[in-house]
Amino acid sequence: MKDMNKRLAELPKLAEETKKETKKYFSNLKRRTPKNLDYVMQELHEAEFKKTDCLSCGNCCKTTSPIFTEKDVERISKHLRMKVAKFESQYLERDDDDFMVLKSAPCTFFDESDNTCFIYDVRPKACSEYPHTNRKKFIQITELTLTNTEICPAAYNIVEELKKKLPLVSKIKKRRS
Repeated sequence: MKDMNKRLAELPKLAEETKKETKKYFSNLKRRTPKNLDYVMQELHEAEFKKTDCLSCGNCCKTTSPIFTEKDVERISKHLRMKVAKFESQYLERDDDDFMVLKSAPCTFFDESDNTCFIYDVRPKACSEYPHTNRKKFIQITELTLTNTEICPAAYNIVEELKKKLPLVSKIKKRRS
């Protein structure tokens, strides 16, 4: 746990140091997207999560809110034996992008003593898919992934491995005088 706390303290600085390079990398990747990108991302995701235990971290739950879909709200409300309207008024608000998100961080349903989730079996889809690095059509969520590298050590590691596995060489055309 001590190593993870140290890693989490260093992560924003690490992510900031590589942000410009990663943005450029993703921009080039969008221009020339390899056909096997989703497959490579799936491999990198699986390899990373064989060695990463989210229970040793929980930073996503401590610092951000997932987006709650209508289905999420209905499922969680039912689980908590609450009316949807009561659940929404008690826990959720609309963000600037008009998405339903938690009113506060850390997550209301997060137990900081052991990094577990009180509603894990019915958690929002965004939580179960986090950090989204194994999602199909990964190329469509590079901005989200860039943000997630500041929050999730696994996402950071996956992106750094992607750069090694699929290096993109910029072709600089020399101007003739």
